[in-house]
Amino acid sequence: MKSIWLAAVSTVVFASSSLAQPSNQPSSNLEKLQTFQNTGTVEPKQIPQEGRRADAIRRNLEKIKLPAGFKIDLYAIVPDARHMAVGPNAGVVFVGTRKNNVYVITDRDKDRVADEVKQFAPSVEFKIPNGVCFSRDGMLYVVEQNRVLQFPAAEFFYEGPDVAAGVVVKQGEMIPPTEESFNHTARVCRVGPDNKLYIALGQPFNVPPKDKMELYRKNGIGGVIRMDQDGKNREVYATGIRNSVGIDFNPADKSLWFTDNQVDGMGDDQPPGELNRAVQMGQNFGFPYYGGGTVRTVEYKDDQVPAGTVEPQSEMAPHAADLGLSFYTGKMFPAAYQGGIFSAQHGSWNRTKPVGARVMFTPLKPDGTADKPQVFAEGWLNENGEYLGRPVDVAVLLDGSLLVSDDTAGAIYRISYEGQ
Repeated sequence: MKSIWLAAVSTVVFASSSLAQPSNQPSSNLEKLQTFQNTGTVEPKQIPQEGRRADAIRRNLEKIKLPAGFKIDLYAIVPDARHMAVGPNAGVVFVGTRKNNVYVITDRDKDRVADEVKQFAPSVEFKIPNGVCFSRDGMLYVVEQNRVLQFPAAEFFYEGPDVAAGVVVKQGEMIPPTEESFNHTARVCRVGPDNKLYIALGQPFNVPPKDKMELYRKNGIGGVIRMDQDGKNREVYATGIRNSVGIDFNPADKSLWFTDNQVDGMGDDQPPGELNRAVQMGQNFGFPYYGGGTVRTVEYKDDQVPAGTVEPQSEMAPHAADLGLSFYTGKMFPAAYQGGIFSAQHGSWNRTKPVGARVMFTPLKPDGTADKPQVFAEGWLNENGEYLGRPVDVAVLLDGSLLVSDDTAGAIYRISYEGQ
């Protein structure tokens, strides 16, 4: 059986056009990996999982408030931990960052605590590899600022420094290079029910100038794009989005849900953050005419709002910085949580009284729309306004527990349910 499985993986790898043998001698590490050649990269050192830092994080977790029956533990120390992808077969966890590393977490004995954390694919030079996501057949996608890479069977072949790799979107071809920015270019991705790759493309401005609008509409900047998993047949799926750093599909009705961060500089209490739902291609979600919810921006207050603009499913606390979200597909948590949405609020940076730094839960109504959001886990923002941590993303482990990443503490937490 094992030989049949390996043969199947080899067939997938060699059949991919993005992994085809180039005609000339490979010059970069990525080109070498595409043709299964060694790069000579040294095995990276593991990230220490115990010691003073881990002890301090565990003490901070004692301050986290959860509903009755739930508990939170330290799952892994992961520097700069951002968005997560849980392998669909072995449950190996891959973690993106806003810097230049992707990490991989192994829990070999399945005690739900990391045994090993190290760099993934250290021979590849990444640039803001924030977005990581899996296809159902085990392809890992890493979405950078302006490139998309594919790693076949990553959760089985990640052990060494060299891994099979392919280029889905070449460097500089996801957005025009002139629009690359240090602002709002941490991408997120999901493989949808249609097996296409969906990517949210934040636009780099607080509110974009009008002379950028046509270029952004054409390229899907300030929106969500989708493409085949080999990068072909790209199209703009949704527009009118300021900066989404969290997307997921509802397994029940296949609708796409996403968070969106609102315009800054309009005061402490407006505009609200957003949780949105896209039910078909071509919908417009109102930005930059609206800065969040139905609050008009100063720059576009006199402009005609596009017909059919879709309002948010839920308005979230202003400037709480809603980021990653995930539908709860596990069975560990009580029935009230099953099928609902967990989402992370990173916490405000520009408010006189900080808010956020917590995990939210939004149940769904029988018709598939959002019910009222509620606080699920909080305590990373203390009474002095000091951040003990800032949640970024949430992901469901194969056992039904919930992972929460934190780029400030450089950690991933695991929330489990033990009953009343």
